[in-house]
Amino acid sequence: MKTELKTLLLLAISYTTACSQEAPSSGPSPQAQISAIEAYPNLSFTRPVDFQHVGDNSNRIFVVEQRGVISVFQNESGSTEKLEFLDIDSKVDDSGNEEGLLGLAFHPDYKSNGYFYVNYTAENPNRTVISRFTASSSDPNTADPGSELVLLEYDQPYSNHNGGQISFGPDGFLYIAVGDGGSGGDPQGNGQNRKTLLGSILRIDVNQTDGSKNYSIPSDNPFANNTEGFREEIYAYGLRNPWRFSFDSANGQLWVGDVGQNKYEEIDIVKKGGNYGWNTMEGVHCFEPADCDMNGLELPVWEYDHSQGDISVTGGFVYRGSEIPELVGLYIYADYVSGRIWGLDVSDPSNPVNKELMNVNFPVSAFGVDENQELYICGFDDKIYKLGYE
Repeated sequence: MKTELKTLLLLAISYTTACSQEAPSSGPSPQAQISAIEAYPNLSFTRPVDFQHVGDNSNRIFVVEQRGVISVFQNESGSTEKLEFLDIDSKVDDSGNEEGLLGLAFHPDYKSNGYFYVNYTAENPNRTVISRFTASSSDPNTADPGSELVLLEYDQPYSNHNGGQISFGPDGFLYIAVGDGGSGGDPQGNGQNRKTLLGSILRIDVNQTDGSKNYSIPSDNPFANNTEGFREEIYAYGLRNPWRFSFDSANGQLWVGDVGQNKYEEIDIVKKGGNYGWNTMEGVHCFEPADCDMNGLELPVWEYDHSQGDISVTGGFVYRGSEIPELVGLYIYADYVSGRIWGLDVSDPSNPVNKELMNVNFPVSAFGVDENQELYICGFDDKIYKLGYE
């Protein structure tokens, strides 16, 4: 996302449904098209930026609102009521378009310990806060704002490029997306500076403490126990503004949508210790100067340029649901500004195939999945959509 996005004109959705009466009830008709269907017509949300389930078979959905509120409700299209799970509006600074409450992750053992984690922007000084909260033991649909335990804080020199996604990986560690600190062109050189947390994907162990820290460093982190002053929390670096990442539930691959500067948006499959090039490169191209040293840099698996009005990638998920068989194994992602949504196939890395699925008439701020791995979209028109056949 970029500061100017609120003022940009978005394209209108153009998909309609044509279902044949002869189509079998077990699947879509040959004429059916994949579309973004309003998932909860009776509910609305203020600037939703994250969509999560808790993984406890309760069929509950949690939606993060940028202003500092998390709502919970039953994952049913007819749901008419959402409850306030957590309100930390008083702690959150959302004055910038890329600031606010930006991420939510439930502990893998949430059913037993009630722990969940958030990523939000605070002020005085302007900084990102990674905190743990605890759900109520008497009411599973509420959490105690006073239960906050701060794990990690880092300064944000500018109001943009906060990243904000947090998620537990298949290894049980907490991953954190951190932007380069903001402004344009990475003026502080944070992307290539491993002595700062900025411009990185971080990986920490929330189940252990280390000295004064309320977390510890996994022993196999790439810079654990280094003697060069590199931040040991770093899992990968050289990122500009990783706006949404996810793990493929089938193979654990870490997919990241990294927002570009002026020309290119990129999709990365992130590996431990990888350097993803910013600000030496933008996509697979030299950023400045025209001739740059690409030695040791990891190239994106896909990039797209800004020539068609697509200017800010929103990372998504590899689809592993069952309702849309033709999408299984494809990485579904979008452009926040244009509203275009694609499916990317990199099964042959030397010949990736990118297919446009639809064009929606709202800014796509985030994707999420439910307990059945079906895919949802957070729209900045204050609605939640589900991918499906119409």
